Amino acid sequence: MTSMTQARNEASLSVNPYGLDSPRAQKLIAAATALGPDLRERRAQARDEKRVPQETIAEFHEAGFFKILQPEQWGGYAMDPQVFYAVGLEVARYCPSSAWVLGVIAVHNWQLAVFDDQAAQDVWAEDPTVLISSSYAPVGKVKVVDGGFRLSGRWSFSSGSEHCKWAFLGAVVPTPEAPFDMTNYRTFLVPISDYTIVDNWDVVGLQGTGSHDIVVDEVFVPEHRTHKSIDGFLCVNPGNAVNTAPLYRMPFMQVFVRAVCTATLGALQGALDAFIDVAKTRQVGPAKMKDDPFARLIATEVKTEYEEMKLTMIRNFDAMMASCRAGQPIPVEDRIRYRYDSAVVADRCVALSSRMLKAAGSGGIRRDSELLAFHLDILASQAHVANHSKPFALNMGGVLFGEENADYAL
Repeated sequence: MTSMTQARNEASLSVNPYGLDSPRAQKLIAAATALGPDLRERRAQARDEKRVPQETIAEFHEAGFFKILQPEQWGGYAMDPQVFYAVGLEVARYCPSSAWVLGVIAVHNWQLAVFDDQAAQDVWAEDPTVLISSSYAPVGKVKVVDGGFRLSGRWSFSSGSEHCKWAFLGAVVPTPEAPFDMTNYRTFLVPISDYTIVDNWDVVGLQGTGSHDIVVDEVFVPEHRTHKSIDGFLCVNPGNAVNTAPLYRMPFMQVFVRAVCTATLGALQGALDAFIDVAKTRQVGPAKMKDDPFARLIATEVKTEYEEMKLTMIRNFDAMMASCRAGQPIPVEDRIRYRYDSAVVADRCVALSSRMLKAAGSGGIRRDSELLAFHLDILASQAHVANHSKPFALNMGGVLFGEENADYAL
């Protein structure tokens, strides 16, 4: 008995307190599941209002979802990304728009940690629950001035912007030698007092994300409120002087892009749930659809591919976090493959969702069809540049054929 107790205690001590198997992680995932019925109930409201309801954001705060990747010094949990994505998968199963907003907003609490620490002081000193939206497209116009920059521009697709008080905006800092060189790309942190939200979100999928435009006109951004993408690629960020946990040694793009494919993957599980519900009641000739071998085959293949993609993402992040904990660089060739693994999720989900929608017959195209709603959300998610798999496939193929890596967004 003594040896068995000792063995259990040793096993308990071996559990990563920041990992998927930790008690806190299990509590967070259970909270996401518990919120499921309310999230499903509010989906129509989110679509109609073009925003995630405030009640949902409040519940995400209460459950601690926004704290998962936030540094502990600001009351966060600093957990492994696998925990964050597991919560996102569960939320997306019930409301993809809510999962999308959670993913792209809460991941910003990780990015702020790799900025100069003064930026985090600016945002969280008075209220560590303040949220940040983003639009990373390099469309901003930048002037280099004393102490920082002057920033102007109009950015589209700032998801959840109405729930946030700051924004991350993308732009390239020009130099005399290179007016537009993506190696000089930066993320600029701007307070809501310095930008305007333009309500123009009118789409057929992910309507509840409220991904409006943001307009900035000649505002000053101090140097410490910018983050160089090359620092994110090299995993040498100014915030690492304060935030030393292995989590904050991760490559920026690996963390961010998974935030936008997770909602897609979780939506596929939601679509499968809807497909199964249809199969239980729909007649196909003299029999129920659930007894049709074709329907059973589709359900099996969708579930199998869903689990395969989920496990691939967990495996990839397990490997990256292991490298970060060991203080070892993540091999570039692995990062190239991980980026492709993430981007191709949307392609695979669209194809699988299409098969289910077709098999559901004419009932699947009715406006009140849950299966159609999930399909349109998945389809809309494919439009995000991070889910455009072809460039990542071409880069990976080139490297396999002996060429140099041509992508620093890894």
